[in-house]
This record gives sequence, structure tokens and C-alpha cells, in this order.
Amino acid sequence: MTQEQLIILIKKKDPKSFDYLYDMYADNLFGIIHNVVKDKEESEDVLQEVFVKIWNNLDSYDTSKGRFFTWILNIARNTAIDKYRSKSYNNSRKNLSTDNFVHIITGSYNMNAKTDAIGIKNFINKLKPTCIKIIDLLFFKGFTQKETAEELEIPLGTVKTRNRACINELRNMLDS
Repeated sequence: MTQEQLIILIKKKDPKSFDYLYDMYADNLFGIIHNVVKDKEESEDVLQEVFVKIWNNLDSYDTSKGRFFTWILNIARNTAIDKYRSKSYNNSRKNLSTDNFVHIITGSYNMNAKTDAIGIKNFINKLKPTCIKIIDLLFFKGFTQKETAEELEIPLGTVKTRNRACINELRNMLDS
């Protein structure tokens, strides 16, 4: 089934289309979510929420503004960041037992494998080291621009400028 056929079926609310959607994109979306949330069970919950958002908001997808995969990745990333920043999530993270830390460290390694699987890491690794660090913090770890500036100990304006330049460089790579 092509992506276009899938979108048409989802718009018709065909029940089988949800299964196709899930099978095609669950692993990639889970990888993005887990990289931000860093907890398997929470990531699975966020993944479910993301698929519901995709299903309910497909009418807002505009093919002229970008690829479907990019649109759903943004939904996943933004939902994961919202979860990561939520008060209830932060309170639950403060109460982690030491047993969970091994799981978190292992999960980080798995995310690198998932990122590699979808090919994003190959492109990012071709960027300058400053770009790699900024993109990692902003897009994969869910930092705000302000938090990124504090982490890198550079002015906020510099983070914004470098982020734009890095994204443009990445776009140029993807277009060629």
C-alpha cells in the first residue's frame, strides 16, 4: 500500500488503515518519542496518543507543506516534548528507584539504533560538530532554545542563528 492510498483510507476512517498506519510508522515514532521521554512505558503511552492525534487530525495535513512522514514525526516529537515538560511526568521522574536507571541508560543505546534505522543520524553526522550538538539537544532531547543556550553556555541568539543555519544545511543535504 502506498502512502497516498493510506492517507485516503485514513480520511475515510477505514478501520484497517489504522493497522497499516501503525505497522508502517510505529517503530520510527517510538524511537523519536523514547529519545525524549526516556521511559519505555511512558513512551508507549505517548505513542498511542500520537496515533490518535494522527487519526483525528489527518484533515490538517497539507501535502504542499511537506511530506507525511515529516508531519507525523513532528506530531510525535511535539507530543513527547509536551509529556516530558508536564508537571506530572516530572514529579514521577523524581521518584525513580535506582533499578530504573539501568533501563534508562540501555534505552538511550536503543534509541541510537532506532535513529540509525530511519537514516536521520547518517545525515546529522555529516554536519559540523556544533550543528550535531544543537540538533541533538533541540530535536532529539527536547531542550528548548533557552535550555540549549544554557547547556552550551552560549547566547540564546547564537542558538537560534546556528539552529536555522544547521537546519538549512540539513535541508540542502536532503534535497541533493
